[in-house]
Amino acid sequence: MATCIDLAISPFATLLVALITFLIVFALEKKRKTQRSNQVRRTPPGETGLPWIGETMEWYRAQIKNRVFEDFIKPRVQKHGTTFKTRLMGSPTVIVNGVVANRFFLSNEFKLVVSSWPTSSVQLMGKNSIMEKIGEQHRSIRGILAPSLGTGALEPLVPKICEVVKAHFIKYWNDQQGEKIIPLYRSAKFLTFTIMCECLLETKAEEGIFECFEKVLEGVFSLPLNFPGTSFWRARRARANIERVLVNVVRKKREEMEQQDYIRSSHEVGATSLLSRLVSALIQGEITEAEVVDNVVLLIFAAHDTTSFAIAMTFKMLAQHPDCHSLFLQEHMEIKRNRSTKDDDNLTMEDLKKMTYTWQVVRETIRLFPPIFGSFRKAIEDIEFEGFTITKGWKVLWTA
Repeated sequence: MATCIDLAISPFATLLVALITFLIVFALEKKRKTQRSNQVRRTPPGETGLPWIGETMEWYRAQIKNRVFEDFIKPRVQKHGTTFKTRLMGSPTVIVNGVVANRFFLSNEFKLVVSSWPTSSVQLMGKNSIMEKIGEQHRSIRGILAPSLGTGALEPLVPKICEVVKAHFIKYWNDQQGEKIIPLYRSAKFLTFTIMCECLLETKAEEGIFECFEKVLEGVFSLPLNFPGTSFWRARRARANIERVLVNVVRKKREEMEQQDYIRSSHEVGATSLLSRLVSALIQGEITEAEVVDNVVLLIFAAHDTTSFAIAMTFKMLAQHPDCHSLFLQEHMEIKRNRSTKDDDNLTMEDLKKMTYTWQVVRETIRLFPPIFGSFRKAIEDIEFEGFTITKGWKVLWTA
C-alpha cells in the first residue's frame, strides 16, 4: 500500500498527469479554434469531385471541343456564382469570373498570386519562359522582350508585314473563279505564324514546323501522361522537333552577330529584332540558350494562336452584320483614296492610326469572343475575395 501511495505522489506521476491534462486541453482548444475558423472563413461553393481527379475529365472534354466557357465554366457560374471551387489536374482550384475578379488578381500579381500553369503546359511551353519567372528574373526577361513587342517596334515592321500578308494571299487565297473554299481560321493561324517567324525571328516559316506547333497546342492542357498514343506524348515529340530547329536558328544568329562584332547589351540593340535582342542578351550572359528557346516558343504560341482567333471571329462578325461591314469597308476605301503614296500598296503606321472604326470592330469582337479563356495563378497568401477565403497554395483560374 505504501508503495502505491509513494508512486501516486511521486514527481514522475505528477508530471505524467500534468502532461496528459495539457494534451487534452490543447486538443480541445485546437478543435474549438478550428471550428470557429471554419465558421469565419468561407471557402467558395462548388464540387471538388473525386480525390485528385476532381472535375478534370469534364474540363478536358470541354477543352477538346474548344468550349471551356460554354460547357464547363458557364453552368457552374449559373449554379454557384462568379466565384466557385473545383479540383483540376490534382489541385484544388478556385475559378473567378468577371471584370472585377480579373482586375483584382491581375493587380495583385506577385503580391497575392503568382503564375502557376498546369504541368503539361509548363513542360510544353518551357519551364525557362517568362511565364514561369517571378521577381527579378521576370523583370529582366520582360525588359529584354518588351521593346521588340511595343508600338515603337511595330512601325518599321509594317511594310514587311504587308509584304508577308500579300504573299500569303497570292499563294493561299488567290481564286480567280470564286470557287475555292478557304479554311479561314487555319489559314489565319499560318499567316500570323509566318509574320511572327519572318518579321520578328528573321527565319523562314515552314509548314512542317507550323504543324509541330499545332500538335504541341493540342497537348498544352492534356493529361501529362507521357506514353505512346496520348496527346501529351505526341506534343512532347513535336516540342522536341521545334526545339532542335530553334536551337540551330539561335546558334546561327549568335555566330553571325559575334563575327560582326555585334556584342552589345540587349538594351542597345534595335527594338525591331526580337531575335537579335534575345541573342545579344545571350552573348552578354543575361539569359541562357534554354531561356531564349523557351521564350521564343511561348511568344509564337501567344502571337499566332490568339491573333488568328481574333481575325477569324472579326470576319465572322462582319459577315453577320452587313451594316458594320459597309462602314468597315468605307473607312478603308477612304484611307486608300487619301494616301500620299498611291503607288505603294503597303500600309504605313499613319494609315493604321486612321482606322478608328476598324479598331472599334476588333475590340468589340475580342470583348464578345475573348481569344484566351483565362490564366492560372497560385495563391501565395490566404486571399479574401467577395466574402470567401482562397487558401494559400490553392490554384486560381481567372476567366474572361
